[in-house]
Amino acid sequence: MAHDSDPFSFSPAALGDFPENMRAFAEKGFAQARDGYQKFKEAAEANNGAIEAAYQSATRGASDYATKLLEIARTNTDEAFGFAQALLGSRSVTDAFELMNSHARKQFELLTTQSKDLVELGQKVATDTVEPIKSSAAKAFKTGL
Repeated sequence: MAHDSDPFSFSPAALGDFPENMRAFAEKGFAQARDGYQKFKEAAEANNGAIEAAYQSATRGASDYATKLLEIARTNTDEAFGFAQALLGSRSVTDAFELMNSHARKQFELLTTQSKDLVELGQKVATDTVEPIKSSAAKAFKTGL
């Protein structure tokens, strides 16, 4: 009879009426099945931990990414208000055009930096999220699971 905790608790020794070679073959089969089940169970438990770690990393990364986006939005809003104030304070059309050109160059540089920061953060989040699964898979292949 099988128990709830071990699906391979049946002992082939209960096959007392079978010939010795058949019983030995059955015992070997059950032993291999037990080993395979144990390895599979260990791998599943390890993978559950890896998936949980990946989920936590992805959640943390999404939060970091959202924080970065809010920081960028705040910076861009501050820059836009500063530009508007400076533009209202300009004394001539020439000053206004110089201010617009300067602001456009500054915004282009800022956008370039912000885009680079977002790409780097996205790559870091992706790498950190995949790492637990990658490590678990490497460990499983190394141990022969």
